[in-house]
Amino acid sequence: MVKKIKGLMLEFMPYSEIKDLDSSERVRKILSVVLSNRIIILQGRLKPEEETRLIEDTMAMIEHIKGFKGIELAVIGQNGKSTPLFQKFTQSVAKALVGDTASMTVIGPASIVKDIKKDPRKIELMLKK
Repeated sequence: MVKKIKGLMLEFMPYSEIKDLDSSERVRKILSVVLSNRIIILQGRLKPEEETRLIEDTMAMIEHIKGFKGIELAVIGQNGKSTPLFQKFTQSVAKALVGDTASMTVIGPASIVKDIKKDPRKIELMLKK
């Protein structure tokens, strides 16, 4: 789903849209959206190695794509409070089966996104004028 707010394009991407893709396909899909100057709100989060690959691929593109300045990325997840052992176990099983859908990831082009500040409960997205 794409939402346009006064020239700003936000794209909500449910985890189900990327869950069956392999790591390189996930990174490619996300980069294609970011390269079209949209900010992605991804349900869930990428695996750490996928985040690393996304950043590496982005850095390689900076000098090769005119006007592309990189990406800003932030993940907001569970509040980090102590969790009972059984709940940790069920969360681990759920993550293994369907991925980490309790988190949310915001990814946007650095030419639009000035900064992303986060704390355990919210994300503040500052845009460039």
